[in-house]
Amino acid sequence: MEQPPRTYTGVERAAVLMMLVGDDEAAAILQRLEPEEVRQLGKAMFAVADVSEPEVETVLDDFVDKARDRTAIGFDPRPRIEGMMTRALGREKAESVLARITPPADACAIDLLDWLDAGEIATLIEKEHPQICAVLIANLESSVGAQVLELLPDAVQPDVLHRIARLGPITPEAVETLKTVLSSRIGTGSQPAGVMLGGTREAAKIMQSARKATEARVMPKLAKIDREVARAIEEAMFVFDNLLDLDDKSLGTLIRNIDGDILIRALKGVDENARGRFLGCMSARAADGIRDEMESRGPMRLSEVLEAQKAVIQIARTLAKEGTIMMGGGDDDYV
Repeated sequence: MEQPPRTYTGVERAAVLMMLVGDDEAAAILQRLEPEEVRQLGKAMFAVADVSEPEVETVLDDFVDKARDRTAIGFDPRPRIEGMMTRALGREKAESVLARITPPADACAIDLLDWLDAGEIATLIEKEHPQICAVLIANLESSVGAQVLELLPDAVQPDVLHRIARLGPITPEAVETLKTVLSSRIGTGSQPAGVMLGGTREAAKIMQSARKATEARVMPKLAKIDREVARAIEEAMFVFDNLLDLDDKSLGTLIRNIDGDILIRALKGVDENARGRFLGCMSARAADGIRDEMESRGPMRLSEVLEAQKAVIQIARTLAKEGTIMMGGGDDDYV
């Protein structure tokens, strides 16, 4: 007597699919699951180990049918994409990425700024309130935003950068106001939608893309407006990995200005290639001494490593401001 086809639960169907993919792909999937989900899926994989070929085909057919249903017209992918982005990147980074890639229900005039060059955008907003300028610049790619900021009157640049750093959720009313501002050039009849723009990282990217002369002029004035925001932007503009971009002479000068204990702790938190970049700018004897000391100390708390790296960054910034070393940034001015 022929046995009736086996019925699989949702977890068991997922387990069958996991058994069909390669080990690397399966491991990548498991890394993205919660502990309880991993436990349930692993248990189900043992339970379906004896699955027959016809049953595999049934599971695959069911999977394909469901995939087709999920991609049919009317499916809203936003909750799933938002969930995946948040799980992979964390809430703050996910919101920043989604703000750039999530299509609005209808076209918004702000999106059409991509069709204008920096000069046209600056002319469009130069007489508007700094908050309007901030929201529009925050919506641009950082390189274009830096150009627009530089083309605005010098007096308003620090205020605009400060407002970019403090931006958060933009209300539908604010978006409607922006659309009104743009209507004479790139108007649209769409309904307003809330937008998340700006933030410290966005302001830092804009400053990184700006010329050094602009940074030197704007940042001190911003510090007078809001010291904490200026400090946060400066910290976001420069991280420890940026030190690897220094030329050998500047990196060597920096190393000579760092206490040996701080350097040892800072290098404990980087990979071998980055560590070699630092040690390569030292004498062979000094480099060997650093390596020996790092090995003898054994594991070190992450908080200690980060504190040391922060100290190294501060020393580098001080030396750069004094003109002792050359640090990367936007395009230099030439005269």
